[in-house]
Amino acid sequence: MTISTSNQTAVTEFILLGFPGLQPIFFLPVSITMFLAYIVSLIANSTVIILIILREQLHHPMYIIIANLALSDLLFDTITLPKIIAKYWFGAGSISFNWCFFQVFCVHCLGSLDSFIIMLMSIDRYVAICKPLRYHSIISIRLVTLLCYMVLPFAALFGLAMTLIALQLPYCGPNRVKNCFCANQFLTVLACVDVTLAKRNRFIIGMCVYYFPLAVIILSYILIIRVVHLSANNGNWQKAFNTCTTHLIVIGLYFIPRLFAYCINQAPLIIDADLNVLIVFLYTFIPHLANPVIFCLRTKETKQILGQMFSSKHPKFEVRSRRRVKRHCASISLKSH
Repeated sequence: MTISTSNQTAVTEFILLGFPGLQPIFFLPVSITMFLAYIVSLIANSTVIILIILREQLHHPMYIIIANLALSDLLFDTITLPKIIAKYWFGAGSISFNWCFFQVFCVHCLGSLDSFIIMLMSIDRYVAICKPLRYHSIISIRLVTLLCYMVLPFAALFGLAMTLIALQLPYCGPNRVKNCFCANQFLTVLACVDVTLAKRNRFIIGMCVYYFPLAVIILSYILIIRVVHLSANNGNWQKAFNTCTTHLIVIGLYFIPRLFAYCINQAPLIIDADLNVLIVFLYTFIPHLANPVIFCLRTKETKQILGQMFSSKHPKFEVRSRRRVKRHCASISLKSH
């Protein structure tokens, strides 16, 4: 919808196109894929948050960081995915001007928050593997909680900066957003003025915010791999190396496509709109599915807790538990006599 004025027509809502070139015959499978991705993310990240909150044996610095990452991913998916799913299911692709820019703020704020949290996670792993004897004296729950709170204002400032860059531009014509959600790079191209300065500012701020954490992460894992390689005689080196490898795969999936997308959108190249959306979808939502599994649900402590929870519901387990209780009570009564 647009409102006409004496000089221009102001946009009051935007239309989310999702994959612009997608044929209607593929709407259902694509939307079902998005719906399943959201449900899996909702279940996995919620499970991680609930387990870490309720289970005292998971009250460790590493799991506090993981809980913050899971919460960030869950909020991101909840703010973005239901709207684009509704577009494919019910044709409700329109999004109000204000809600669109609220999405812009949340998308860039939570996206940068993920990169800061992953940076904290890499620092935690560096101390745990490279300085194991000093780990508890360096890393504490209080320190990790404080650091998670400290990175939040930086993420919010980045989200606000990206929102203001797009918000200060006039929108007086096309209002079709070629993406699954509102983001700076997909809105600025709709402005009816030259956006060269806006693109340059977006690129500079984005590179600083996303790739400072990436530099810290790369340095941390280089040092970790070096220590693991030097301690090859230790029986635990292979386990540590495999853990680092899986972490790096998820981190690479998060950062590398994002770097590619930032550089392509800055360069005067024309990339296929559907391919651009696919790249954004991959580096945005796939890590949200992988993070809870790679960083939490496959760890030894979490496996033990989940095993106890499921086995406690099994009838045979209940019978064995009653027998153990009876034997314990009998031994107490014998001792008392």
